[in-house]
Amino acid sequence: YIHTPLHSTTTTTLLPHYLTFIPLCKLLFYSACIPATGVSCERLMGTRSDHAALMLALLIGFCVVFRCSATLWDTNALLVVNGSIRKMPETLFGVFFEEINHAGAGGLWAELVSNRGFESGGHHSPAIIDPWSIIGDDSLIKVSTEASSCFKKNPIALRMEVVCDDDCPVGGVGIYNPGYWGMNIENGKTYNLVLYIRSMGSVNVSVSLTDSTGMQPLATTNIIKNDVSNWTKIVAKLEAKGSNSNARLELKADKKGVIWFDQVSLMPSDTYKGHGFRNDLFKMVANMKPAFIRFPGGCFVEGEYLRNAFRWKETVGPWEERPGHFGDVWFYWTDDGLGHYEFFQLAEDLGAAPIWVFNNGISHQESVDPSIIMPFVQEALDGIEFARGGPNSTWGSVRAAMGHPEPFDLKYVAIGNEDCGKKYYRENYLKFYTAIRKAYPDIKMISNCDGSRVKLDHPADMYDFHIYSDAKTVFSMANTFDRTSRVGPKAFVSEYAVTGDDAGLGSLLASLAEAGFLIGLEKNSDIVEMASYAPLFVNTNDKRWKPDAIVFDSSQSYGTPSYWMQHFFKESNGATLLNSTLQANTSNTLEASAIVFQDPVSKKNNLRIKVVNFGSSTVSLKILIDGLDPNLLDNSGTKTVLTSANVKDENSFANPKKVPYPLACVCLSVSCPKRYQNSNGVWVIMGKLLYGSVEFSSQSILMNGIGCMQIVPVTSLVEKAGRNIDVVLLPHSLTCFDVLMKSGSVEITSTADDTSYVSSM
Repeated sequence: YIHTPLHSTTTTTLLPHYLTFIPLCKLLFYSACIPATGVSCERLMGTRSDHAALMLALLIGFCVVFRCSATLWDTNALLVVNGSIRKMPETLFGVFFEEINHAGAGGLWAELVSNRGFESGGHHSPAIIDPWSIIGDDSLIKVSTEASSCFKKNPIALRMEVVCDDDCPVGGVGIYNPGYWGMNIENGKTYNLVLYIRSMGSVNVSVSLTDSTGMQPLATTNIIKNDVSNWTKIVAKLEAKGSNSNARLELKADKKGVIWFDQVSLMPSDTYKGHGFRNDLFKMVANMKPAFIRFPGGCFVEGEYLRNAFRWKETVGPWEERPGHFGDVWFYWTDDGLGHYEFFQLAEDLGAAPIWVFNNGISHQESVDPSIIMPFVQEALDGIEFARGGPNSTWGSVRAAMGHPEPFDLKYVAIGNEDCGKKYYRENYLKFYTAIRKAYPDIKMISNCDGSRVKLDHPADMYDFHIYSDAKTVFSMANTFDRTSRVGPKAFVSEYAVTGDDAGLGSLLASLAEAGFLIGLEKNSDIVEMASYAPLFVNTNDKRWKPDAIVFDSSQSYGTPSYWMQHFFKESNGATLLNSTLQANTSNTLEASAIVFQDPVSKKNNLRIKVVNFGSSTVSLKILIDGLDPNLLDNSGTKTVLTSANVKDENSFANPKKVPYPLACVCLSVSCPKRYQNSNGVWVIMGKLLYGSVEFSSQSILMNGIGCMQIVPVTSLVEKAGRNIDVVLLPHSLTCFDVLMKSGSVEITSTADDTSYVSSM
């Protein structure tokens, strides 16, 4: 150990294999004096002692704050994780389902027949029957509607008159339904058919699944009945002998006569738990681990006019008796197979808390006068009883008859949607609030009025907050709730998204702005109770609203960057928020947070740090985990990155992973192949750097050439990798670092006020 005095003119040579230490505070002093004055510090101190003393004090203060350790002098950004911690709400991040973009009808709800009850043309006759069409020349078959159904709420039935007899074409004539832009039929799978039929004579009806032209048969069965003079329910199974994603259902006959059809349904036999949800779409939502699900809207709840609003009582009971309705906001008919009961079942299957948004007597064009609002109030109370009432209660018995005798766990209701500024909202709100509080004192009620800036003038447990804007605005709103009062109702950010040109159909840029916004919500989770992206689904054939989280057609689906972005936050529900301070040269393009969460499988704690680089430049980030016992951190960790070559990149059916979805993709190990390491020993694999497979310790690691795939460390990990981490943040990226913690409890001591907090996870 050799100590040498350091002067302003000292030139320091770093010898090989030697550790050289220069006191940081003194170095900072010299580096500040000379560039600023052009005069040596000794001369400055000798001639201007007062100024020098002031500068020295400032520099000493600077050193104390940064502890003479990592500073912005040698890095682009510094993230210090320390200080007080608190538990975030168990319900922080969830999903919002609205019947928009055919999200349910022709989407999550697996019914393959569109307009199964022939009611979409209205409860009158004659009426259109789209998308049903005839098979054969109209000289051989005549089709019309009649108000002759056996279901009172669904009076319309289809009358099919076969005019031909022995001269019918081979295979017969009839009708077909193409479903919602084609039915997805898969070889070997079974499809459950239900229909109602009536005729004055015997019937022999061929029921087939074919391709879109009717030329390729996929599955066939026959309905042969001698007496169907009264409406008769037919149940059959169709087993597919081929696959086609643009198939149709055909009903044909080749003998002269009249046949009536009604309530024709075709469902895959493999829906989730048999509950009617399309498996692939359900699993995409389930993989987000939502803490709650808000339903059924949105504007869908209101309707443009009240006559077309979602009325829950008309969506329960046997599906054949549900009248359906035309959604005049999003302009399509729904049979309401996905109704009040199914939404609660969906929440239960997801393990998510249900949040029911009910109509409060307000549409886009109308508001019910407070003097006659009580029937709407009673309808809301009845809807709550349906979910929570005992099996012998009036509406609880309806639920029990549908197969769920135990109550659903309803704890949240929203009184309307985006209605705060509309006529009579406040007056009617108070009537709903009073009645629900009296009957169900534990239910939390959500107001449509924003309380983030101004105190609400009415009681509420939470208030709704919606934000749709361009990327820059959404990213800048990370601090929106910083100045919100900590007293009073909590915020429910029930709809957020980047829209417009920045978003396109779902861009990387949009997802990064949203991620920055969500980090701000994490930091304000003492006042923000819940948040959900909107909309959740879009059928690619009906893009009423864009962008969306999940895009699908009859047979396939993919997540937009905004969908994958939300995976970075799914462990935040109920996690412990750590105090984190970000100092950066370009602080307006970076957002970061740190949490401790428990892995649901291993039950082990993990430290997670998320950083959004919203800028177009690479950032060198030093992460300093201060105040934490270094022995708590494991020697291994993973890094997950969401980015792409172009900030406007989007995913698609042709390239569903163009914007890489997040998977563990970095080995924090000094033993990773050197050609794939940066100067910090961190294995960074992004963009189109790798193709095919590479051999690593006799294991083949598959790379898709378009972003990250999972990399499994097979050698020793870098020692103490989690305490101080030097990383490179790629331009326009969301990066997540996970470090395993060895202890079942986390103790972080604040060095600012010497307080501590212990979280048992």
